Amino acid sequence: MSSPSAAPLHLAVALDGTGWHPASWREPVARPRDLLTAGYWAGLVAEAERGLIDFVTIEDGLGPQSSRLRDRDDRTDQVRGRLDAVLVAARVAPLTRHIGLVPTVVATHTEPFHISKAIATLDYVSNGRAGLRVRITGRPDEAAHFGRRSIPGIDAYDSPAAQDLLTDWFDEAADYVEVVRRLWDSWEDDAEIRDTATGRFIDRDKLHHIGFEGRHFSVKGPSITPRPPQGQPLVTALAHRSVPYRLVARQADVGYVTPHDAGQARAIVAEIRSEQAAAGRADQPLHIFGDLLVLLDDDPAKAAGRRARLDELSGEPYTADARIFAGTPAGLGDLLAEWSEAGLTGFRLRPAVLGHDLPRITQGLVPELQRRGLFRHAYEAGTLRGLLGLARPANRYSSGHSASLVPGSTPIA
Repeated sequence: MSSPSAAPLHLAVALDGTGWHPASWREPVARPRDLLTAGYWAGLVAEAERGLIDFVTIEDGLGPQSSRLRDRDDRTDQVRGRLDAVLVAARVAPLTRHIGLVPTVVATHTEPFHISKAIATLDYVSNGRAGLRVRITGRPDEAAHFGRRSIPGIDAYDSPAAQDLLTDWFDEAADYVEVVRRLWDSWEDDAEIRDTATGRFIDRDKLHHIGFEGRHFSVKGPSITPRPPQGQPLVTALAHRSVPYRLVARQADVGYVTPHDAGQARAIVAEIRSEQAAAGRADQPLHIFGDLLVLLDDDPAKAAGRRARLDELSGEPYTADARIFAGTPAGLGDLLAEWSEAGLTGFRLRPAVLGHDLPRITQGLVPELQRRGLFRHAYEAGTLRGLLGLARPANRYSSGHSASLVPGSTPIA
């Protein structure tokens, strides 16, 4: 058991369909007929908020879900089809008060201008609880939806050619986030005057062309949406190896990593902190969350048996990029406490079956962590950045900020 002086942990829950196990939709608690309803998603987020969870992430993609990493499959025995994650978050936001909402956005084929506006809007709708999870895609079938470029099929991600492609895609994602962040800052906080007596609604000197010129994007700006309530909504990313670790180190507020033991967690944290220093961000806060797929029951044998039954329904043992934990809330609490000592500041939990495992997180794991002094007893801040101990950043373009104008950036004349 952790000592009372241990730092409190942060918890996120990853929402995907009926759960992360591909056979989850066949469980009696799964409600697959409700998947495309607003009430289904509102209920999941409400349960997470009752458990004082910091934020939820909502999965998304540009093609049907697939059991294959690099292309689509023809399976009909797994959930296929989903709602738009940003729109789901916007629908749920007015029904919640405290929990953060972090939809997934795919940088590879979408425009950063559109996403900056969408997440800024979500931040307004939620009163400062928005974020995004940026991801890339290397699937040729998804590229074909847009027709702007082709993506070659990749047989093995560890080949030199594949590594070059991955590096390019993640560099593009880093530029994407940079554009989004600049657009969020392109309106200064007091750009809106709204003075009916003088007839001045905005101060055009406080709107800025961001002037971004890069290999992947050329964006003038400014945004059409005023600066979000948080200034900079949360930017998060999932990373499995060195190339995406650099994206986390350069651009993220939260990175999700997938160690399988405490030693791996310690090594991953050290690598990301080193990359963070190399990127000149050593003095900036960066949370590193461990990802775990969880099956929780009161008895370890029951959890293991449930996993075996789900695997049988699926027709094969389920494997994941993250460690799969099947056991009790107390056992998971032990694991989280051990891994937090390796430098992880929080965890993103993927419920195997949302209808079963999400309540086990909120009603079992959370009280267990509270007893150990490792988790909050009430929400202590009104914004997502506040929940994570992140200050509201100064606007890079304001006259009082040392990084007021990046090269090429000018106020609107």
